Order: sequence, then C-alpha cells, then structure tokens
Amino acid sequence: MDEDVVPVLRVEDAATAVAWYERLGFAKQWEHRFAPGLPAFVEVARGGVRLFLSEHKGDARPDTPVHLRVRDVEAIASEFGVQARDAPWAREIELHGPDGNRLRIGTPAE
Repeated sequence: MDEDVVPVLRVEDAATAVAWYERLGFAKQWEHRFAPGLPAFVEVARGGVRLFLSEHKGDARPDTPVHLRVRDVEAIASEFGVQARDAPWAREIELHGPDGNRLRIGTPAE
C-alpha cells in the first residue's frame, strides 16, 4: 500500500458537492451514514487523488484551501469558464466549491 494524505472537506449537502466535484473529474467511490437521515461521509477520487466530503459539523471547517496538481489546468478552466493565470510554481485557477472550500488547481511550472 502506498501512503497518502486524504483531506476532509466540510460540505452541507454531499450529493450537491459530489456533483460539483464530478465536473472536476472526480468520481464518487463510496458513501457512509451511521443511520438513515444522519450526516453523510463520502469519498471522491480522481486518479490517485482522493478527498473525503463530510456533512459532519465537527470534521472540518468551511473555506479550507486545497491545492490540486493536474496535467491540464486549461481543460478545467474551460469547464468552469475561468481564465488560468501564471504563478512562479504553476499555471493555475482558484475555484470555490458549493460550500466555500477553495481549490487551487494548477499544472506545475517546468
């Protein structure tokens, strides 16, 4: 098993969040609830990148920034109708998910 880190992002509505992350190329892997009607805890993945999306109020705070490195930031910028900009470390965009979480998405500079 490879070791990795999986950030937990706070979401109000997991289904809405999953749909938004699918636009970024993520796919829902699984969902857990302790009982019907209780908060959801969901994993989404894009290649080797995984995120946990949690409706549990104590798991994470809103407005968390996450950096995501991708091969083609221009394709994502086009999907969301935003313009990529050059930074010393990457060509990147910043998106805000439906719950205010900030994703800085970029193709690393060579």
